[in-house]
Amino acid sequence: MTVRDGRGVSLAGARDHPFTRGALCGKVSHYLDGLRAPDRLLHPLRRVGAKGEGRFEETTWDDALQLVADRFEETIDRYGAEAILPYISGGTLGKIQMAMMPERLFGYLGASRSVDTICSAATSAAFDTTLGGGVGFDPEDLDRANLVLLWGTNTLSTNVHQWRFVLGARERGAHIVAIDPIRTETARNCDEHVQLFPGTDAALALGLMHVVVELGAHDTDWLGRHAVGWPALQRRIDEWPVERAAAVCQLDPAVLRSLGERLATSRPTAIRTLLGLQRHGGAGAAVRAICAIPAVTGDWRHVGGGVLAVTWGHSQIAVEHPSDLPKTEARGIDNSRLAEALTTTDDPPVKALFVMNANPAASCPALGRVRAGLAREDLFTVVADHRLTDTADFADVVLPATAGPEHLDVATGYGHHYVIWSEPAVEAPGECLPNTEIIRRLAAAMGCDHPRLSDSDFDLARAVLKPAGITPEQLRTEGWARVANFERGTAPFAEGGFPTPSGKVELTPNGDTAGAVDYVPSHEISDEQLAQRFPLVLIAAAGRFLTNSTFAASGWHLKKTGPPRIQLHPDDAASRGLDTGDHVEVSNDRGAFSAEVVVTDDTRPGVAFTQKSYWPKKTGGTNVNSTTAERDADLGRAPTFHDNRVQVARATIAR
Repeated sequence: MTVRDGRGVSLAGARDHPFTRGALCGKVSHYLDGLRAPDRLLHPLRRVGAKGEGRFEETTWDDALQLVADRFEETIDRYGAEAILPYISGGTLGKIQMAMMPERLFGYLGASRSVDTICSAATSAAFDTTLGGGVGFDPEDLDRANLVLLWGTNTLSTNVHQWRFVLGARERGAHIVAIDPIRTETARNCDEHVQLFPGTDAALALGLMHVVVELGAHDTDWLGRHAVGWPALQRRIDEWPVERAAAVCQLDPAVLRSLGERLATSRPTAIRTLLGLQRHGGAGAAVRAICAIPAVTGDWRHVGGGVLAVTWGHSQIAVEHPSDLPKTEARGIDNSRLAEALTTTDDPPVKALFVMNANPAASCPALGRVRAGLAREDLFTVVADHRLTDTADFADVVLPATAGPEHLDVATGYGHHYVIWSEPAVEAPGECLPNTEIIRRLAAAMGCDHPRLSDSDFDLARAVLKPAGITPEQLRTEGWARVANFERGTAPFAEGGFPTPSGKVELTPNGDTAGAVDYVPSHEISDEQLAQRFPLVLIAAAGRFLTNSTFAASGWHLKKTGPPRIQLHPDDAASRGLDTGDHVEVSNDRGAFSAEVVVTDDTRPGVAFTQKSYWPKKTGGTNVNSTTAERDADLGRAPTFHDNRVQVARATIAR
């Protein structure tokens, strides 16, 4: 970051970083625009209008924190500490400023725990039960692969630094395949696009493995030594011939067979997946089936072979509750079920909400019910953020927080194996404080004087880095360090050694042969009766210029993203008399939002595509989550954002 006269004037990546090589993705290339934007929060605020109106008056830090402390103490006295819900998510993406201090304070108080289910829960549960955690091949070794399957990941939009290694594999002769219901930018740049129907990934995986076994290309030696439950899985694979799998996936059987034959003969094969495909009812089974493929093919033997979603299972970085800080056991509330928590949870009800690094009034499913819960007059809400988000508009107290270049942090990626040091490059504007300092001051206002609640950011960094054998001083000097528990250029599971109880791939969880990998139908996607009323499956994926709802108030980012749009296949548009540029209402029984039509064959008949992340206050009071259900997937209590049927009709009033 270049600083001139105390202001950040340009931002660039480090060219010598082993993974990013100096590249910035479109999401952060204009990060500095927001630091001194006119809407930046500079002072603590207290509500003077109705909830949701966003009318506030300035107050002092002392008065704001004393008000919060008093209301929290009143809540504890009357209802118990579990009536307080901290809603902390990943907005800062740094280990220090994200959740360390809130988890310490609220754990000490005995408040309800916010369980992080909203992002990667199904994938994490599937990897946990199959491979023992978020492990896989090294993303820097993907260029060693002869076949690359980019499965449910729009790499060029959401994992752009991985693309260089994809191109490296192609230069060595690899065949690159995108597996996605949408012809994304990534799919357009691959050698092949397998455009399956949403929610059918497990059927595709089983069909591909059927071809491998049919050709005798499965690695029985590796399976015998390093897998649990292969006979049960083999029986399941036998039940999924190409014709059956292709029918479920709505693919030409020749496409599935051809890819299966390529998979049978291409060693190593690297399967790079991420989080998009795990947001439907059968998501856990789908990811488990994908995880089974490299066990069947024996790809774990090879450098660059196997499967990878996230890298944190290899990281030696750890955030743990200090052993000398008391922690009261308390109920967990899934952060993907905030609507339920605010509208139906009882014994005790949620009476106080503390939001940090999140904008749930834009990003949660069942958005109408979430906003109804936030509007409760008996709910005391505190929001710490950079600007008045949709959630902040419902707050009783708003606290101004620092941004990345204004505080110390230690960052790790979930797509690479490096930890990065970040310290303040510019002074925070106004009275903005780091998240950590906000919590330290709140703890003091509540009379919580345990020394672990006043640890400095440097102390916190030391605790995070200690398991990796790295000191803050060392990382500060070097800038970054590799924290994987294996060396680059090796196959970490060539001889098993997975972090499962058995040390092997668990193709049947806990040895239960009834639990072999299988296809689990989605909730709404596979509901033929519901499809009569709501014939379109709606996918709401991440875009290139927004990170969830972060940046959704930035002029540059909004200009690049454009207004809410819905992509329709020409057949679906024609049957509704719609054309590109028409304004429509997208609706189901849960709610509706407005969008502009884009007619394109990038999607398939029966499948509509839009982008998540818009702030409702910027788009007429709703967004796509007004139509999504608060419902769990088969594993991890994960949300099902893409398991969503809708109807699309011309808007009665043009915007």
